[in-house]
Amino acid sequence: MPPNSKSKRSTATHLSYENEEVIQPSEDNIMKGYRNSLILYVNGSKVPESLCAKARPDMTLLTFLREVLGLTGSKLGCAEGGCGACTVMISKSADDHFSANACLMPVLAADMCHVTTVEGVGSVGGKNNKLHPIQERMVELHGSQCGYCTPGIIVAIYALFASGNNSIEKVEEHLDGNLCRCTGYRPIWDSVKSLCSDDIEDIKGPCGESCKTCPERHECTNPCNNKSIEREIQSNSTQDKINSMSKMTPELHAQPSEMFPGELKLLMEKEKTQQKDSASMAIITPTSSWYKPTTIDQMVSLLNKYPDAKIVVGNTEVGIETKFKHAYFPRYISASSVPSLTSIESTSDNIIIGACTPLSKIQHFCENVVEQEQSGAGVRVEYAIMHMLRWFASTQIRNVASLSGNLVTGSPISDMNPMLAALGAHVELISSSEGETIKKRTIAVKDFFLSYRKVDLNPGEFVSSIVVPRIQNKTYEYVLPFKQARRREDDISIVTSGMRVKLNVSTLTITEAAFSFGGMAPKTVMASKTAEFIVGKQWSRETFDEARKVLAEELKLPNIVPGGQAEYRRTLASSFLHKFYLATTIQIQKDLVEFNGGMVERSTLLFASIVDQIRTNEISGAVSFVTSKKPSIVGTQTHPAPQITQGIEDKAEQSFPQKIPEAKKASGETGKAVTHASGPLHCTGEAVYTDDIPPPDGMLHSSLILSDRPTGKIISIEKGKALEMEGVIGVYTYEDLKQLGGSNELGPILHDEEVFAESEVRHVGMVLGIVVAESIELAHKAARAVQVIYDENYNLKPIITIKDAIEANSFFDSFRHTLESTNSVDEELLSKDDTVIVEGEFSVGGQEHFYLECNSTLAIPQEGNRGLEIFTSSQAAHKTQVFCASATNTPMNQVVVRIKRMGGGFGGKETRSVFAASAAAVAAKLSKRPVKITLDRHIDMSTTGGRHSFLAKYRASVNEKDGTLGALDVQLFNNGGASLDLSAPVMDRALFHVDGVYKWKAFRAIGVPCKTNQPPHTAFRGFGGPQGIAIVETILDHLAFSSNIPVDTLRRNNMYKEGEYTPFGVEIAPKTWNVPTAWDKLAVSAKYHERKENIDKFNSQHKYKKRGIALLPTKFGIAFTSKFMNQGGALVHLYTDGTILVSHGGTEMGQGLHTKVCQIAAQAFGVSLSRVFIQESATDKVANAQPTAASMSTDLYGMATLDACRQILKRIQPYIEKFGKELNDETIAKIAFAAHFDRIDLSAHGFFIVPGGRCGYDWNLEKPSDYEGPDNAYRGHAFNYFTQGVACSEVEIDTLTGDFRTIRTDVMVDVGSSINPAIDIGQIEGAFIQGMGWCTTEEMVWGNESDHVWINPKGRLHTQGPGTYKIPGFNDTPEQFNVELMSDVHNPFAVHSSKAIGEPPFFLGCSVYFAIKEAVKASRESSQELSSKEELFFKMNMPATSEKIRMLCGDPIAADGILANYEKDENLSEEQKRQKVVEFQPNGCY
Repeated sequence: MPPNSKSKRSTATHLSYENEEVIQPSEDNIMKGYRNSLILYVNGSKVPESLCAKARPDMTLLTFLREVLGLTGSKLGCAEGGCGACTVMISKSADDHFSANACLMPVLAADMCHVTTVEGVGSVGGKNNKLHPIQERMVELHGSQCGYCTPGIIVAIYALFASGNNSIEKVEEHLDGNLCRCTGYRPIWDSVKSLCSDDIEDIKGPCGESCKTCPERHECTNPCNNKSIEREIQSNSTQDKINSMSKMTPELHAQPSEMFPGELKLLMEKEKTQQKDSASMAIITPTSSWYKPTTIDQMVSLLNKYPDAKIVVGNTEVGIETKFKHAYFPRYISASSVPSLTSIESTSDNIIIGACTPLSKIQHFCENVVEQEQSGAGVRVEYAIMHMLRWFASTQIRNVASLSGNLVTGSPISDMNPMLAALGAHVELISSSEGETIKKRTIAVKDFFLSYRKVDLNPGEFVSSIVVPRIQNKTYEYVLPFKQARRREDDISIVTSGMRVKLNVSTLTITEAAFSFGGMAPKTVMASKTAEFIVGKQWSRETFDEARKVLAEELKLPNIVPGGQAEYRRTLASSFLHKFYLATTIQIQKDLVEFNGGMVERSTLLFASIVDQIRTNEISGAVSFVTSKKPSIVGTQTHPAPQITQGIEDKAEQSFPQKIPEAKKASGETGKAVTHASGPLHCTGEAVYTDDIPPPDGMLHSSLILSDRPTGKIISIEKGKALEMEGVIGVYTYEDLKQLGGSNELGPILHDEEVFAESEVRHVGMVLGIVVAESIELAHKAARAVQVIYDENYNLKPIITIKDAIEANSFFDSFRHTLESTNSVDEELLSKDDTVIVEGEFSVGGQEHFYLECNSTLAIPQEGNRGLEIFTSSQAAHKTQVFCASATNTPMNQVVVRIKRMGGGFGGKETRSVFAASAAAVAAKLSKRPVKITLDRHIDMSTTGGRHSFLAKYRASVNEKDGTLGALDVQLFNNGGASLDLSAPVMDRALFHVDGVYKWKAFRAIGVPCKTNQPPHTAFRGFGGPQGIAIVETILDHLAFSSNIPVDTLRRNNMYKEGEYTPFGVEIAPKTWNVPTAWDKLAVSAKYHERKENIDKFNSQHKYKKRGIALLPTKFGIAFTSKFMNQGGALVHLYTDGTILVSHGGTEMGQGLHTKVCQIAAQAFGVSLSRVFIQESATDKVANAQPTAASMSTDLYGMATLDACRQILKRIQPYIEKFGKELNDETIAKIAFAAHFDRIDLSAHGFFIVPGGRCGYDWNLEKPSDYEGPDNAYRGHAFNYFTQGVACSEVEIDTLTGDFRTIRTDVMVDVGSSINPAIDIGQIEGAFIQGMGWCTTEEMVWGNESDHVWINPKGRLHTQGPGTYKIPGFNDTPEQFNVELMSDVHNPFAVHSSKAIGEPPFFLGCSVYFAIKEAVKASRESSQELSSKEELFFKMNMPATSEKIRMLCGDPIAADGILANYEKDENLSEEQKRQKVVEFQPNGCY
């Protein structure tokens, strides 16, 4: 609740080192009775006073837990409360438990509380050595992959159960504050639902035992057990798990209350009964102070003495100000311990809400009122507040944030402020005079907001309560909340509104009206002119149609308004008003009956005049997600029984076999759906990531010095101010690196990047240097103090977008590549009878990796400062070694890089982790001390690049008689950024996939990376393949529209046939092409055609809700196209106790690579999985390893491991024969010991290369003059094989807002003979949701001169964290999510006939995008605004954000929003205006 004064706010606008005020402890001697020490309990134990003394007013609870207490289970994911990785449970009593974001909560705000972290829930290696059922279930049902988000999710669930929210419905309602980038959420949903308390059917097996309580459930082989390995096909649904798995016992539900410290309980009771002042606390440090008053008098006294003190409750806004805006506040007042400020009560006339009452308490209070009353006008205010709060931020935020904090912050896009203003609420303020006499003042909420983030609050004044008028029962008064955001849950609104009207029902005249909006001005605004217009008029469609025109005029936004989306925001405001009219009209009908005892004659004129206003097909327009129940996510996973099939392991150079080997039932570990090897550690927080490593002695923290402009010439870098700060050890730049004799060059292909910029800046966020200091806060402060002097006469215009680059002819031209068929594209595109030719452009957006663990490196100098040990979160150990060695002038054999695990990678840590690691290595070498660097989320996002945006310019043809595809002629451009990085091979992979799964008669694809002033873009799951496939599927859509051939027919009938060749010369080989079969099977199992008919019927009956369905195929090539990269090594040790240690060149980032490799090793030795272990990936174990990328790692390292195992097995064969002729858990130790005793080597290095004839593609090879083979095959064999699949998705959109939901998704993928079906299904689900996010909610927004002129400087990434960048959340998962692994499919070209799976399913998420496009098409077809076929065709650039969905629906309200700024333009004819509507495209950033 930060006081926002009308007077100048001096204390919050400067950097802290510029404005720190030294607090003298003596000045606060008058604070008698205030306790001066923190009392805190964590995980059942009291924190010692010596440690509590380290708590500072500006220290977060997360920092205290991790750095002071060493509890690293809680993670720093974003520092803004947006990802939930830091979630802890706060207990204020044995019965009051709630989750909170430790990254925002000040540690001093936890005074007199018990904090439970994931370590306190259960542990693998702790004193209890026992997992909690939540942790067990998450492991068992594969709910973790990388594991970085898992501790926060575990605690969020734990806190929900502890607070009594343990039903499925309650969990679905409140699990909204955590993000996961790996799993796709479905297995987490299954895990928590299976533990919920709901009464469900008790399934019993043939044995008569209850399946869910049976102690032998895991080993059971009865047919009813879904895990039976005897079944040919195994299928498991959400309902199966709910019905068959055990619930939490009452004892475990009581664990949080029983763990609440008795000592703290006694202390609380003592303070309460003796009314001691020791509950109040004052912590005074040299730079800031923290006060915790417990009475209003104390509050008044403090503010009288310190009128500029910052009042905090949840710290959800102040935490952002201090972290990201570097605000400094010398004094904080924590107001949430004043009882009268945290109360809520209801009278017959008002709801009185204490200023510091948590939003969740208000929400639940309103819920209880609504539930008790059931219906009626008397609960409409509570109903509106309850529903708006359901979607307000997250459960963790609502648990601590207050209503007054929202008010006083004055955010122009607050959800609740417009709601309160429309309800006629007022704010009660308290202050004191000089004599400390309490003064009170009241002001209406609608008058409280003065300008942007400035409110009518005087210094020394604070909010004491908010009073909200209630609506009386049986009153014709109506109020509704509205909001639309980029994502439904935990997202800031684009536009939000509260609307209220009151009627004289006898005449249907509107007597009162209040319409308030957020997101339409620099502050919350009342649409007073619209309200004035509507009052006195009769309730009718005509009245509201006219009111929308008044509203459009009243809330005009310039097209370059800050925040952008001007047309959309204008349209939303009008759409909300229309939805309000529809919903209220329907409610008036109900009220006329209910309020009159059901006696109103439906034939009366009054009733008829209301009923006739709404047509049946308009009713759905009254429905809003805001007031709808949150979805229930369910799914089914189906896969073949475990089997082992011969793959490449016993073959040399491969050609396609005439006969596929038969599968055999698995007798070992391969093929089993075992859980992730690190699952238990993930779920207890004991899995160690780079940032969790205990700091070595003398460790320094570091912060990068970054450029603040897209182009520039550096004159000098002034370090003096930073070096003057006590505790700053060094500021290192290019000049210092030169002193080491190191190389400043970086780059995976071209060395066109620098460790530290030498003289020129080429993008915002370019690294100029690094600061090292004794603390991370000091390092950041010092980095901000470094002054970079630029040549102000250097004014090179930045190139930001692809179109900028094309205009400036700025390309990486030496990497321009062409794939062209022998058949002439130009001839095929000549106009002929029966040939339909289309031409167009299509843009595909970029994507942020949003791995939950940001880049982190710990660099430790070795003996004599000669070598370095590097712990890092990277997919590329060897590449990190190479550049850390070269930058520090150290031989590679003295640089060891170690990677235990990563918290996600997705390609983002293949090359873009290296610059940070190299900077840390240089700093460590220069300072001769260990240096750690962990990038903050906003720094990571703004410097590391992401998925490449693409622009396609295409021409294509189809024979409209037989539906045969003709020619495809496409030019591809991607936005490479300022340096090449991997942009060239990303473009190459797009070229290799832009054919889709289709045979084109003639084909030409040209691709070139664009050189721009964005950070270098890089690898991302799919590596250009998804962009290429999205482009070709869009082209097929265009061809289908223009030829009147159903797109499904076009797709199915033009799929490759066995024996045909791709444009790059790879054969679609017999017995390996499964896309057509998968398509046909999924069309049947998903009931595609039947549902399509039902959707057509639905759309004909609903004007404002439209549905769409799409069935899409994919093929994804597996191999590095650079031949040398298709190699992998492994080191295997067999120990004399019969255990096996494997090291290999791959890295674990959540994809289950280590687990699969362990399964392969266990299978080879014939032992159980528990005997095999992988410690880490390290360059001193396996040298010169390729990056873990291209989905190739199991293929490479599984085979390399198997090779090593077989070497050892060959050596110990005589001992196997001696001790029983078979290796197993019983014999392996004896055999190993005997062999060792006979001096047999029990270690082996394995190595594998993809056969030379099956990999490698050289673009530079010239076509031999006598070549007669398949097109372009002379250049090489691009891929070893294809992973294939099909997906079907159904969506529903709200045509008035652009909101959408995914009703159902079915996915079928050919993964060969799966090594681990559970891991493969997890990869499919995670890739699908990530792909769905890419094409819907995830939009990277860059400042540029054409689309986003409101962002400065140009080239700055606006979407730098979860607050602005929206990956899918828990409730964005398809409501029914079914995944099936194809049966009877094999792959002779990989280990055990398996297939790579990490990247291939990613594109299938685009089935959601194409389904949305179908729904938008249905809306346009029903629109009276668009009549001709040319007008019905539309382009929807990717991603399909809520803005694009809404604005492309082609209705009159959208047209008004588009034309609002042109209405008075006399130079535009009506036809030109119409054309603007037809051609309108929302701004993107490509």
